[in-house]
Amino acid sequence: MLPDPDTCYRAVRSRDPRFDGWFFTAVRTTGIYCRPSCPAITPHRRNVTFHPSAAAAQRAGYRACKRCRPDASPGSPEWNARGDLAGRALRLIADGALEREGVPGLARRLGYSERQVHRALVAEVGAGPLALARAQRAQTARVLLETTELPVTDVAFAAGFASVRQFNDTVREVFAATPSGLRATRHSPADRTAEPRPGGSGDLSGAGGGPLILRLPYREPLTVSAVLDFLGAHAIPGLESYVDGVFRRVLAAPSGPALIALSPAEASVRCEVRLADTRDLVAVVARVRRLLDLDADPLAVDDVLGRDEALEPLVAKRPGLRAPGAVDGFEAAIRTIVGQQISVRGARTVVGRLIAAHGRPAFPGEAWLLFPTPAALAQLDPASLPMPRARARSVQAVAAAFADGALQLDPGVDRDEARAALLALPGVGPWTADYLLMRALGAPDVLLGSDLVIRRAAADLGVDIADGRPDWAPWRSYATYHLWAHLYADLWSALP
Repeated sequence: MLPDPDTCYRAVRSRDPRFDGWFFTAVRTTGIYCRPSCPAITPHRRNVTFHPSAAAAQRAGYRACKRCRPDASPGSPEWNARGDLAGRALRLIADGALEREGVPGLARRLGYSERQVHRALVAEVGAGPLALARAQRAQTARVLLETTELPVTDVAFAAGFASVRQFNDTVREVFAATPSGLRATRHSPADRTAEPRPGGSGDLSGAGGGPLILRLPYREPLTVSAVLDFLGAHAIPGLESYVDGVFRRVLAAPSGPALIALSPAEASVRCEVRLADTRDLVAVVARVRRLLDLDADPLAVDDVLGRDEALEPLVAKRPGLRAPGAVDGFEAAIRTIVGQQISVRGARTVVGRLIAAHGRPAFPGEAWLLFPTPAALAQLDPASLPMPRARARSVQAVAAAFADGALQLDPGVDRDEARAALLALPGVGPWTADYLLMRALGAPDVLLGSDLVIRRAAADLGVDIADGRPDWAPWRSYATYHLWAHLYADLWSALP
């Protein structure tokens, strides 16, 4: 929820970056809206209003500050954490659902009427779904105009606009500039996307054109390399790779395959994206942000967990520790089930064989393979899968549930309903269901109390977790990662 006005104004006066993305400051006398951390002269209290989203500020007639670029701040961590209607809707909008399915499709995915969805969003973030999607399209357009050489027409459609005219009108209204004017603000060639590079197995150039290079912001502190180490330790051959500090993987975007390469950059994550269809950019970036947990509020997490005497040294050792997510719920479910009761190395080998046998080539003439579809795995004879028969039946049951729509693990699902659906499947117990809530659905408040490593770590610290540790709420997922890291230090390959 929006902090009270006095708290908001104190954050503005102190230029506190912790509140960037939590709310936006609109200045009546200038007609612009800013981040709380904007370096401009602080306006008088009587001249400002506060809005819970960029879309709400735009809806009220304000345009984005050209100095602090409020539309480019990290997303509000509240909306990723919340499991209510507004939170689910905002995650789906960020994933590009509105561009693909429209408001009727969004409401259908959420199980509510269009009017109920609109009412909930206006009440919580001050703008309806169309306004929120418009603000997101405007920000995507600005990034592409300022950091790539894409033709302006291609930028319009890549950002999700239905027409060039709509694109031009929105850019003028939101930024008080033309698209060509925004492109002219680039300060140096370094701000622009590099030209496609020839050859090389780690290169993102090739079929589908050269990569787009983006810088994804986050709230500090964050050691990006630690998150990439975790992902790299679990990399599946053909699907993912981790070489020289760069994590690469292929994923199925809404309109075709996409290839991403992630590496640390100054106060951001460098994200190279190669797309079969540039209209998938919004969805791919949203999935990368969830994968790396970039919209988390690490200071809020560390404040709560650091109050515990046993956890305080763990938090001090790894400030801003993130809870990595997943780019695809079905993939996460299969990988989790396959990895039950075997080592990470063994799980990588088995899943690699599944992908090699049943995956789909991502790009012609290249080794990258997309994860098998639910329909492909549902049709297999369990006896043909390279794993124990009972686990193979679980894989097939999960695949069948995804294939017929009985189970979904995407940003818009109700987490309690998803957990119940998972537990109804053979071979899926509470540990698996809770782990998937944490990884596939980004639930921030899951303590894996049944996990043997967690129990050993808690015992080593003298911590009783039998009551579920309500004092660690609402950040128990992060406590889970701290406890894992306590025993395994930086040996992420030992974790599930």
